[in-house]
Amino acid sequence: MSAGKEKVLIVGGGLAGLACAIRLHEAGTRPIIFERSDDVGGRVRTDNLDGFLLDRGFQVFLDAYPEAGALLNKEGLDLRAFKPGALIYRTSGMLRIMDVLREPRHLIGSALVPLGSFADKLRVARLKWRLMRLTTEEIAAHEDMTTESYLRRAGFSPPMIDGFFRSFYGGIFLERELQTSSRMFEFTFKMFSQGSATLPARGMGEIPRQLASRLSPGTIRLGARVKHIQPGSITLETGEQFRGDAVVVATDATAAAGLVSAGGIDGPVWRSVTCLYFDAARSPLGESIIALNGTDSGLVNNVCVPSDLAPTYAPPGRALVSVSVLGTVDSTDLESRVLAELEAWFGGAVREWRHLRTYRIERALPRQSPGTGFTGPGFRKVAGVYLCGDHLWSASIEGSILSGLRTADAILKPS
Repeated sequence: MSAGKEKVLIVGGGLAGLACAIRLHEAGTRPIIFERSDDVGGRVRTDNLDGFLLDRGFQVFLDAYPEAGALLNKEGLDLRAFKPGALIYRTSGMLRIMDVLREPRHLIGSALVPLGSFADKLRVARLKWRLMRLTTEEIAAHEDMTTESYLRRAGFSPPMIDGFFRSFYGGIFLERELQTSSRMFEFTFKMFSQGSATLPARGMGEIPRQLASRLSPGTIRLGARVKHIQPGSITLETGEQFRGDAVVVATDATAAAGLVSAGGIDGPVWRSVTCLYFDAARSPLGESIIALNGTDSGLVNNVCVPSDLAPTYAPPGRALVSVSVLGTVDSTDLESRVLAELEAWFGGAVREWRHLRTYRIERALPRQSPGTGFTGPGFRKVAGVYLCGDHLWSASIEGSILSGLRTADAILKPS
């Protein structure tokens, strides 16, 4: 496609659609994004409730992401980093385990933490050293298996897998069974090793907002619900029809399957999560770190306090507490059950917390089983329509942006 006059119709204003539009726009092609909701971002959104910034589900941005990091202005996002480590809740109390290569003062303390063996901690260091030297392409070529099988093959003991990896990666993969692709595990482990888990100071929603700001006025149409798609045109529910030289479906796979039925697209199995937010007089953690459930019971998987990283997440003098429960728990007493559980973690001050909002997110993350990720070009062309999104590469912010960029490159490439 020669740049300069063509119009590309993009269905979906999430990260993949925005990345695709930016690449097309910068090449001189005219993209138009049709987004059904009231704002861009897809699954990466932030709400403002009485001065509290509530991300729609606890998420982090890994600042070592290569494609996302190159596309975004990371300095403009004012990223705030979590400490490289975690607090692990046990019935006997909180344990602290840190990345001693970046936090050497915790070397002795982390080595003595009764979580796995000393050999397990050496295995973590060796794994970190090995994966940091591999490219994403090399990881994608590895034999794929479940993360649980991978960790067992690597020699990690059951106490280390059960006490640390299930809770830490439970928050990333949204499943504690560790059935996610080992390639995805290696990729995320590499990203954590090379950089930091961060939050933008004004919430995760700043990521899509920054991307959208790079597009020309009028590029994005909000509240535009697409009813029908065919090669070269789309029809909205209002009856309006738009024609273009290419059509991109940058929705999640379930929505794409409903729009491009001729392509035989299978909707994914989704990982779901419930995220609860509380207003507290003070942080139960007092530092920019995540607390994990290191037991094999309870609803809570992880707790963090975004306002410990960025005070802008909460009004002055208040703390914002984020609690993640895996799955979508439909219970009228969920908030009280979670607070009762956290009282064992943090003491009686929990009783004074005020519930702000609960997000039950059915389509939080497409399940990435062994053999389903890091394959192919990162996009598909089905029945004359381009498909892109994280379900076509890796279930992550990086996967969304990479897929969008590669889709744009395929459209721009001369035939």
